[in-house]
Amino acid sequence: MNLSKSIDFLLENVGPVIEYRLKKEILNALSKTEEENLLERIVQTPHMELVQSYVKPNGYIGSGMHSWGNWRGEILHQTPLQDGESAARLLSYYAIPHTYPIISNFIKAVRDESVLRDEFSYIPPEIPRFENRFVGINNGSCLMALMYTMQALLGYGDDTEELRDFQQICLKGFERVLTLSDLSDITKTRKSKAKYAYPHIEADEYFPCSYTLSMLAHTKHWRTPEAVQLVADALNHINKIMKPDNNMHVRIGNKYYVPCLALNRPLRPFRMNTIDTILYRRLLTEIAMLGVGDSVDIIKESIANLEEALSDDGILRIAFTSAYQKHTLYESAKWPGAYTDVFLESDLKLKFALECDLTFWAVQFLHLADS
Repeated sequence: MNLSKSIDFLLENVGPVIEYRLKKEILNALSKTEEENLLERIVQTPHMELVQSYVKPNGYIGSGMHSWGNWRGEILHQTPLQDGESAARLLSYYAIPHTYPIISNFIKAVRDESVLRDEFSYIPPEIPRFENRFVGINNGSCLMALMYTMQALLGYGDDTEELRDFQQICLKGFERVLTLSDLSDITKTRKSKAKYAYPHIEADEYFPCSYTLSMLAHTKHWRTPEAVQLVADALNHINKIMKPDNNMHVRIGNKYYVPCLALNRPLRPFRMNTIDTILYRRLLTEIAMLGVGDSVDIIKESIANLEEALSDDGILRIAFTSAYQKHTLYESAKWPGAYTDVFLESDLKLKFALECDLTFWAVQFLHLADS
């Protein structure tokens, strides 16, 4: 598809983050001087200034990772960006080079056990969470899965043996899906009258989730033609066997946890009449990043729907049907998080800001799907 209208619209209206990513990742038209200037503007954006203010002397950013924002009435995070995961996501989404000190020092911190042991003792519940940080790694339901995935998002997912080992664990989750005819093949039933006594899997069961998908999307070492095809087949199989009302917990010890957005329900293609603030566009982007092309059915359908949506003037828009729907999306776009889509414009209330975010995503997605 000719995306010149979309690209012209973006170049005329976007802020520095999208301009930087568009020129560097898609147009391959960024001089060294222009790159330095754009990065200088990016690091002065409000969110980046907040992240930089949360950097500690040891290099760690904020407190915890996917952790408590408050505990026993005490506010632990002034903003969501003071959580290590949210900070890492922002740095990744803004495409800050992995050689920048803010990132390289953060990576050193998350690879230093003494630093982590100290960081994850700031409130009592974090101490056992750190001690048990590998329990549940086969389905992404543990602190270490988060740590590995954030390293991958920041450009450090292929450089150590333990990270490459985690890639193989992620692959086994998708391989496990291909053996199933129904989610009930691996879930167990709790003998409990608790309100949310959902079926569960054991901590050592392999199963894919949003984190294991992200890990594979942002790394290369695992990729062989056979492995890529396996993941594509598994993603298609998920939509064949999973039910929209599936619920699942992971049992770790004697407790039951909601997994980190396990892929236990059908995956949705992009559709113009669908608005979802929880992992909708981001999930599709990361699937496209796997190198599966259009061999995944929801990617093929998304390509067709996006080409139709952009065919008029090249701009992707959302047709809100209620004020509540619009408010919910704008609220979710304020901060990067584990279960929100990626937004790159600093203030969506500015003219064309939302359209720029959506249109850049469309161009990026179509570019990735065609790579």
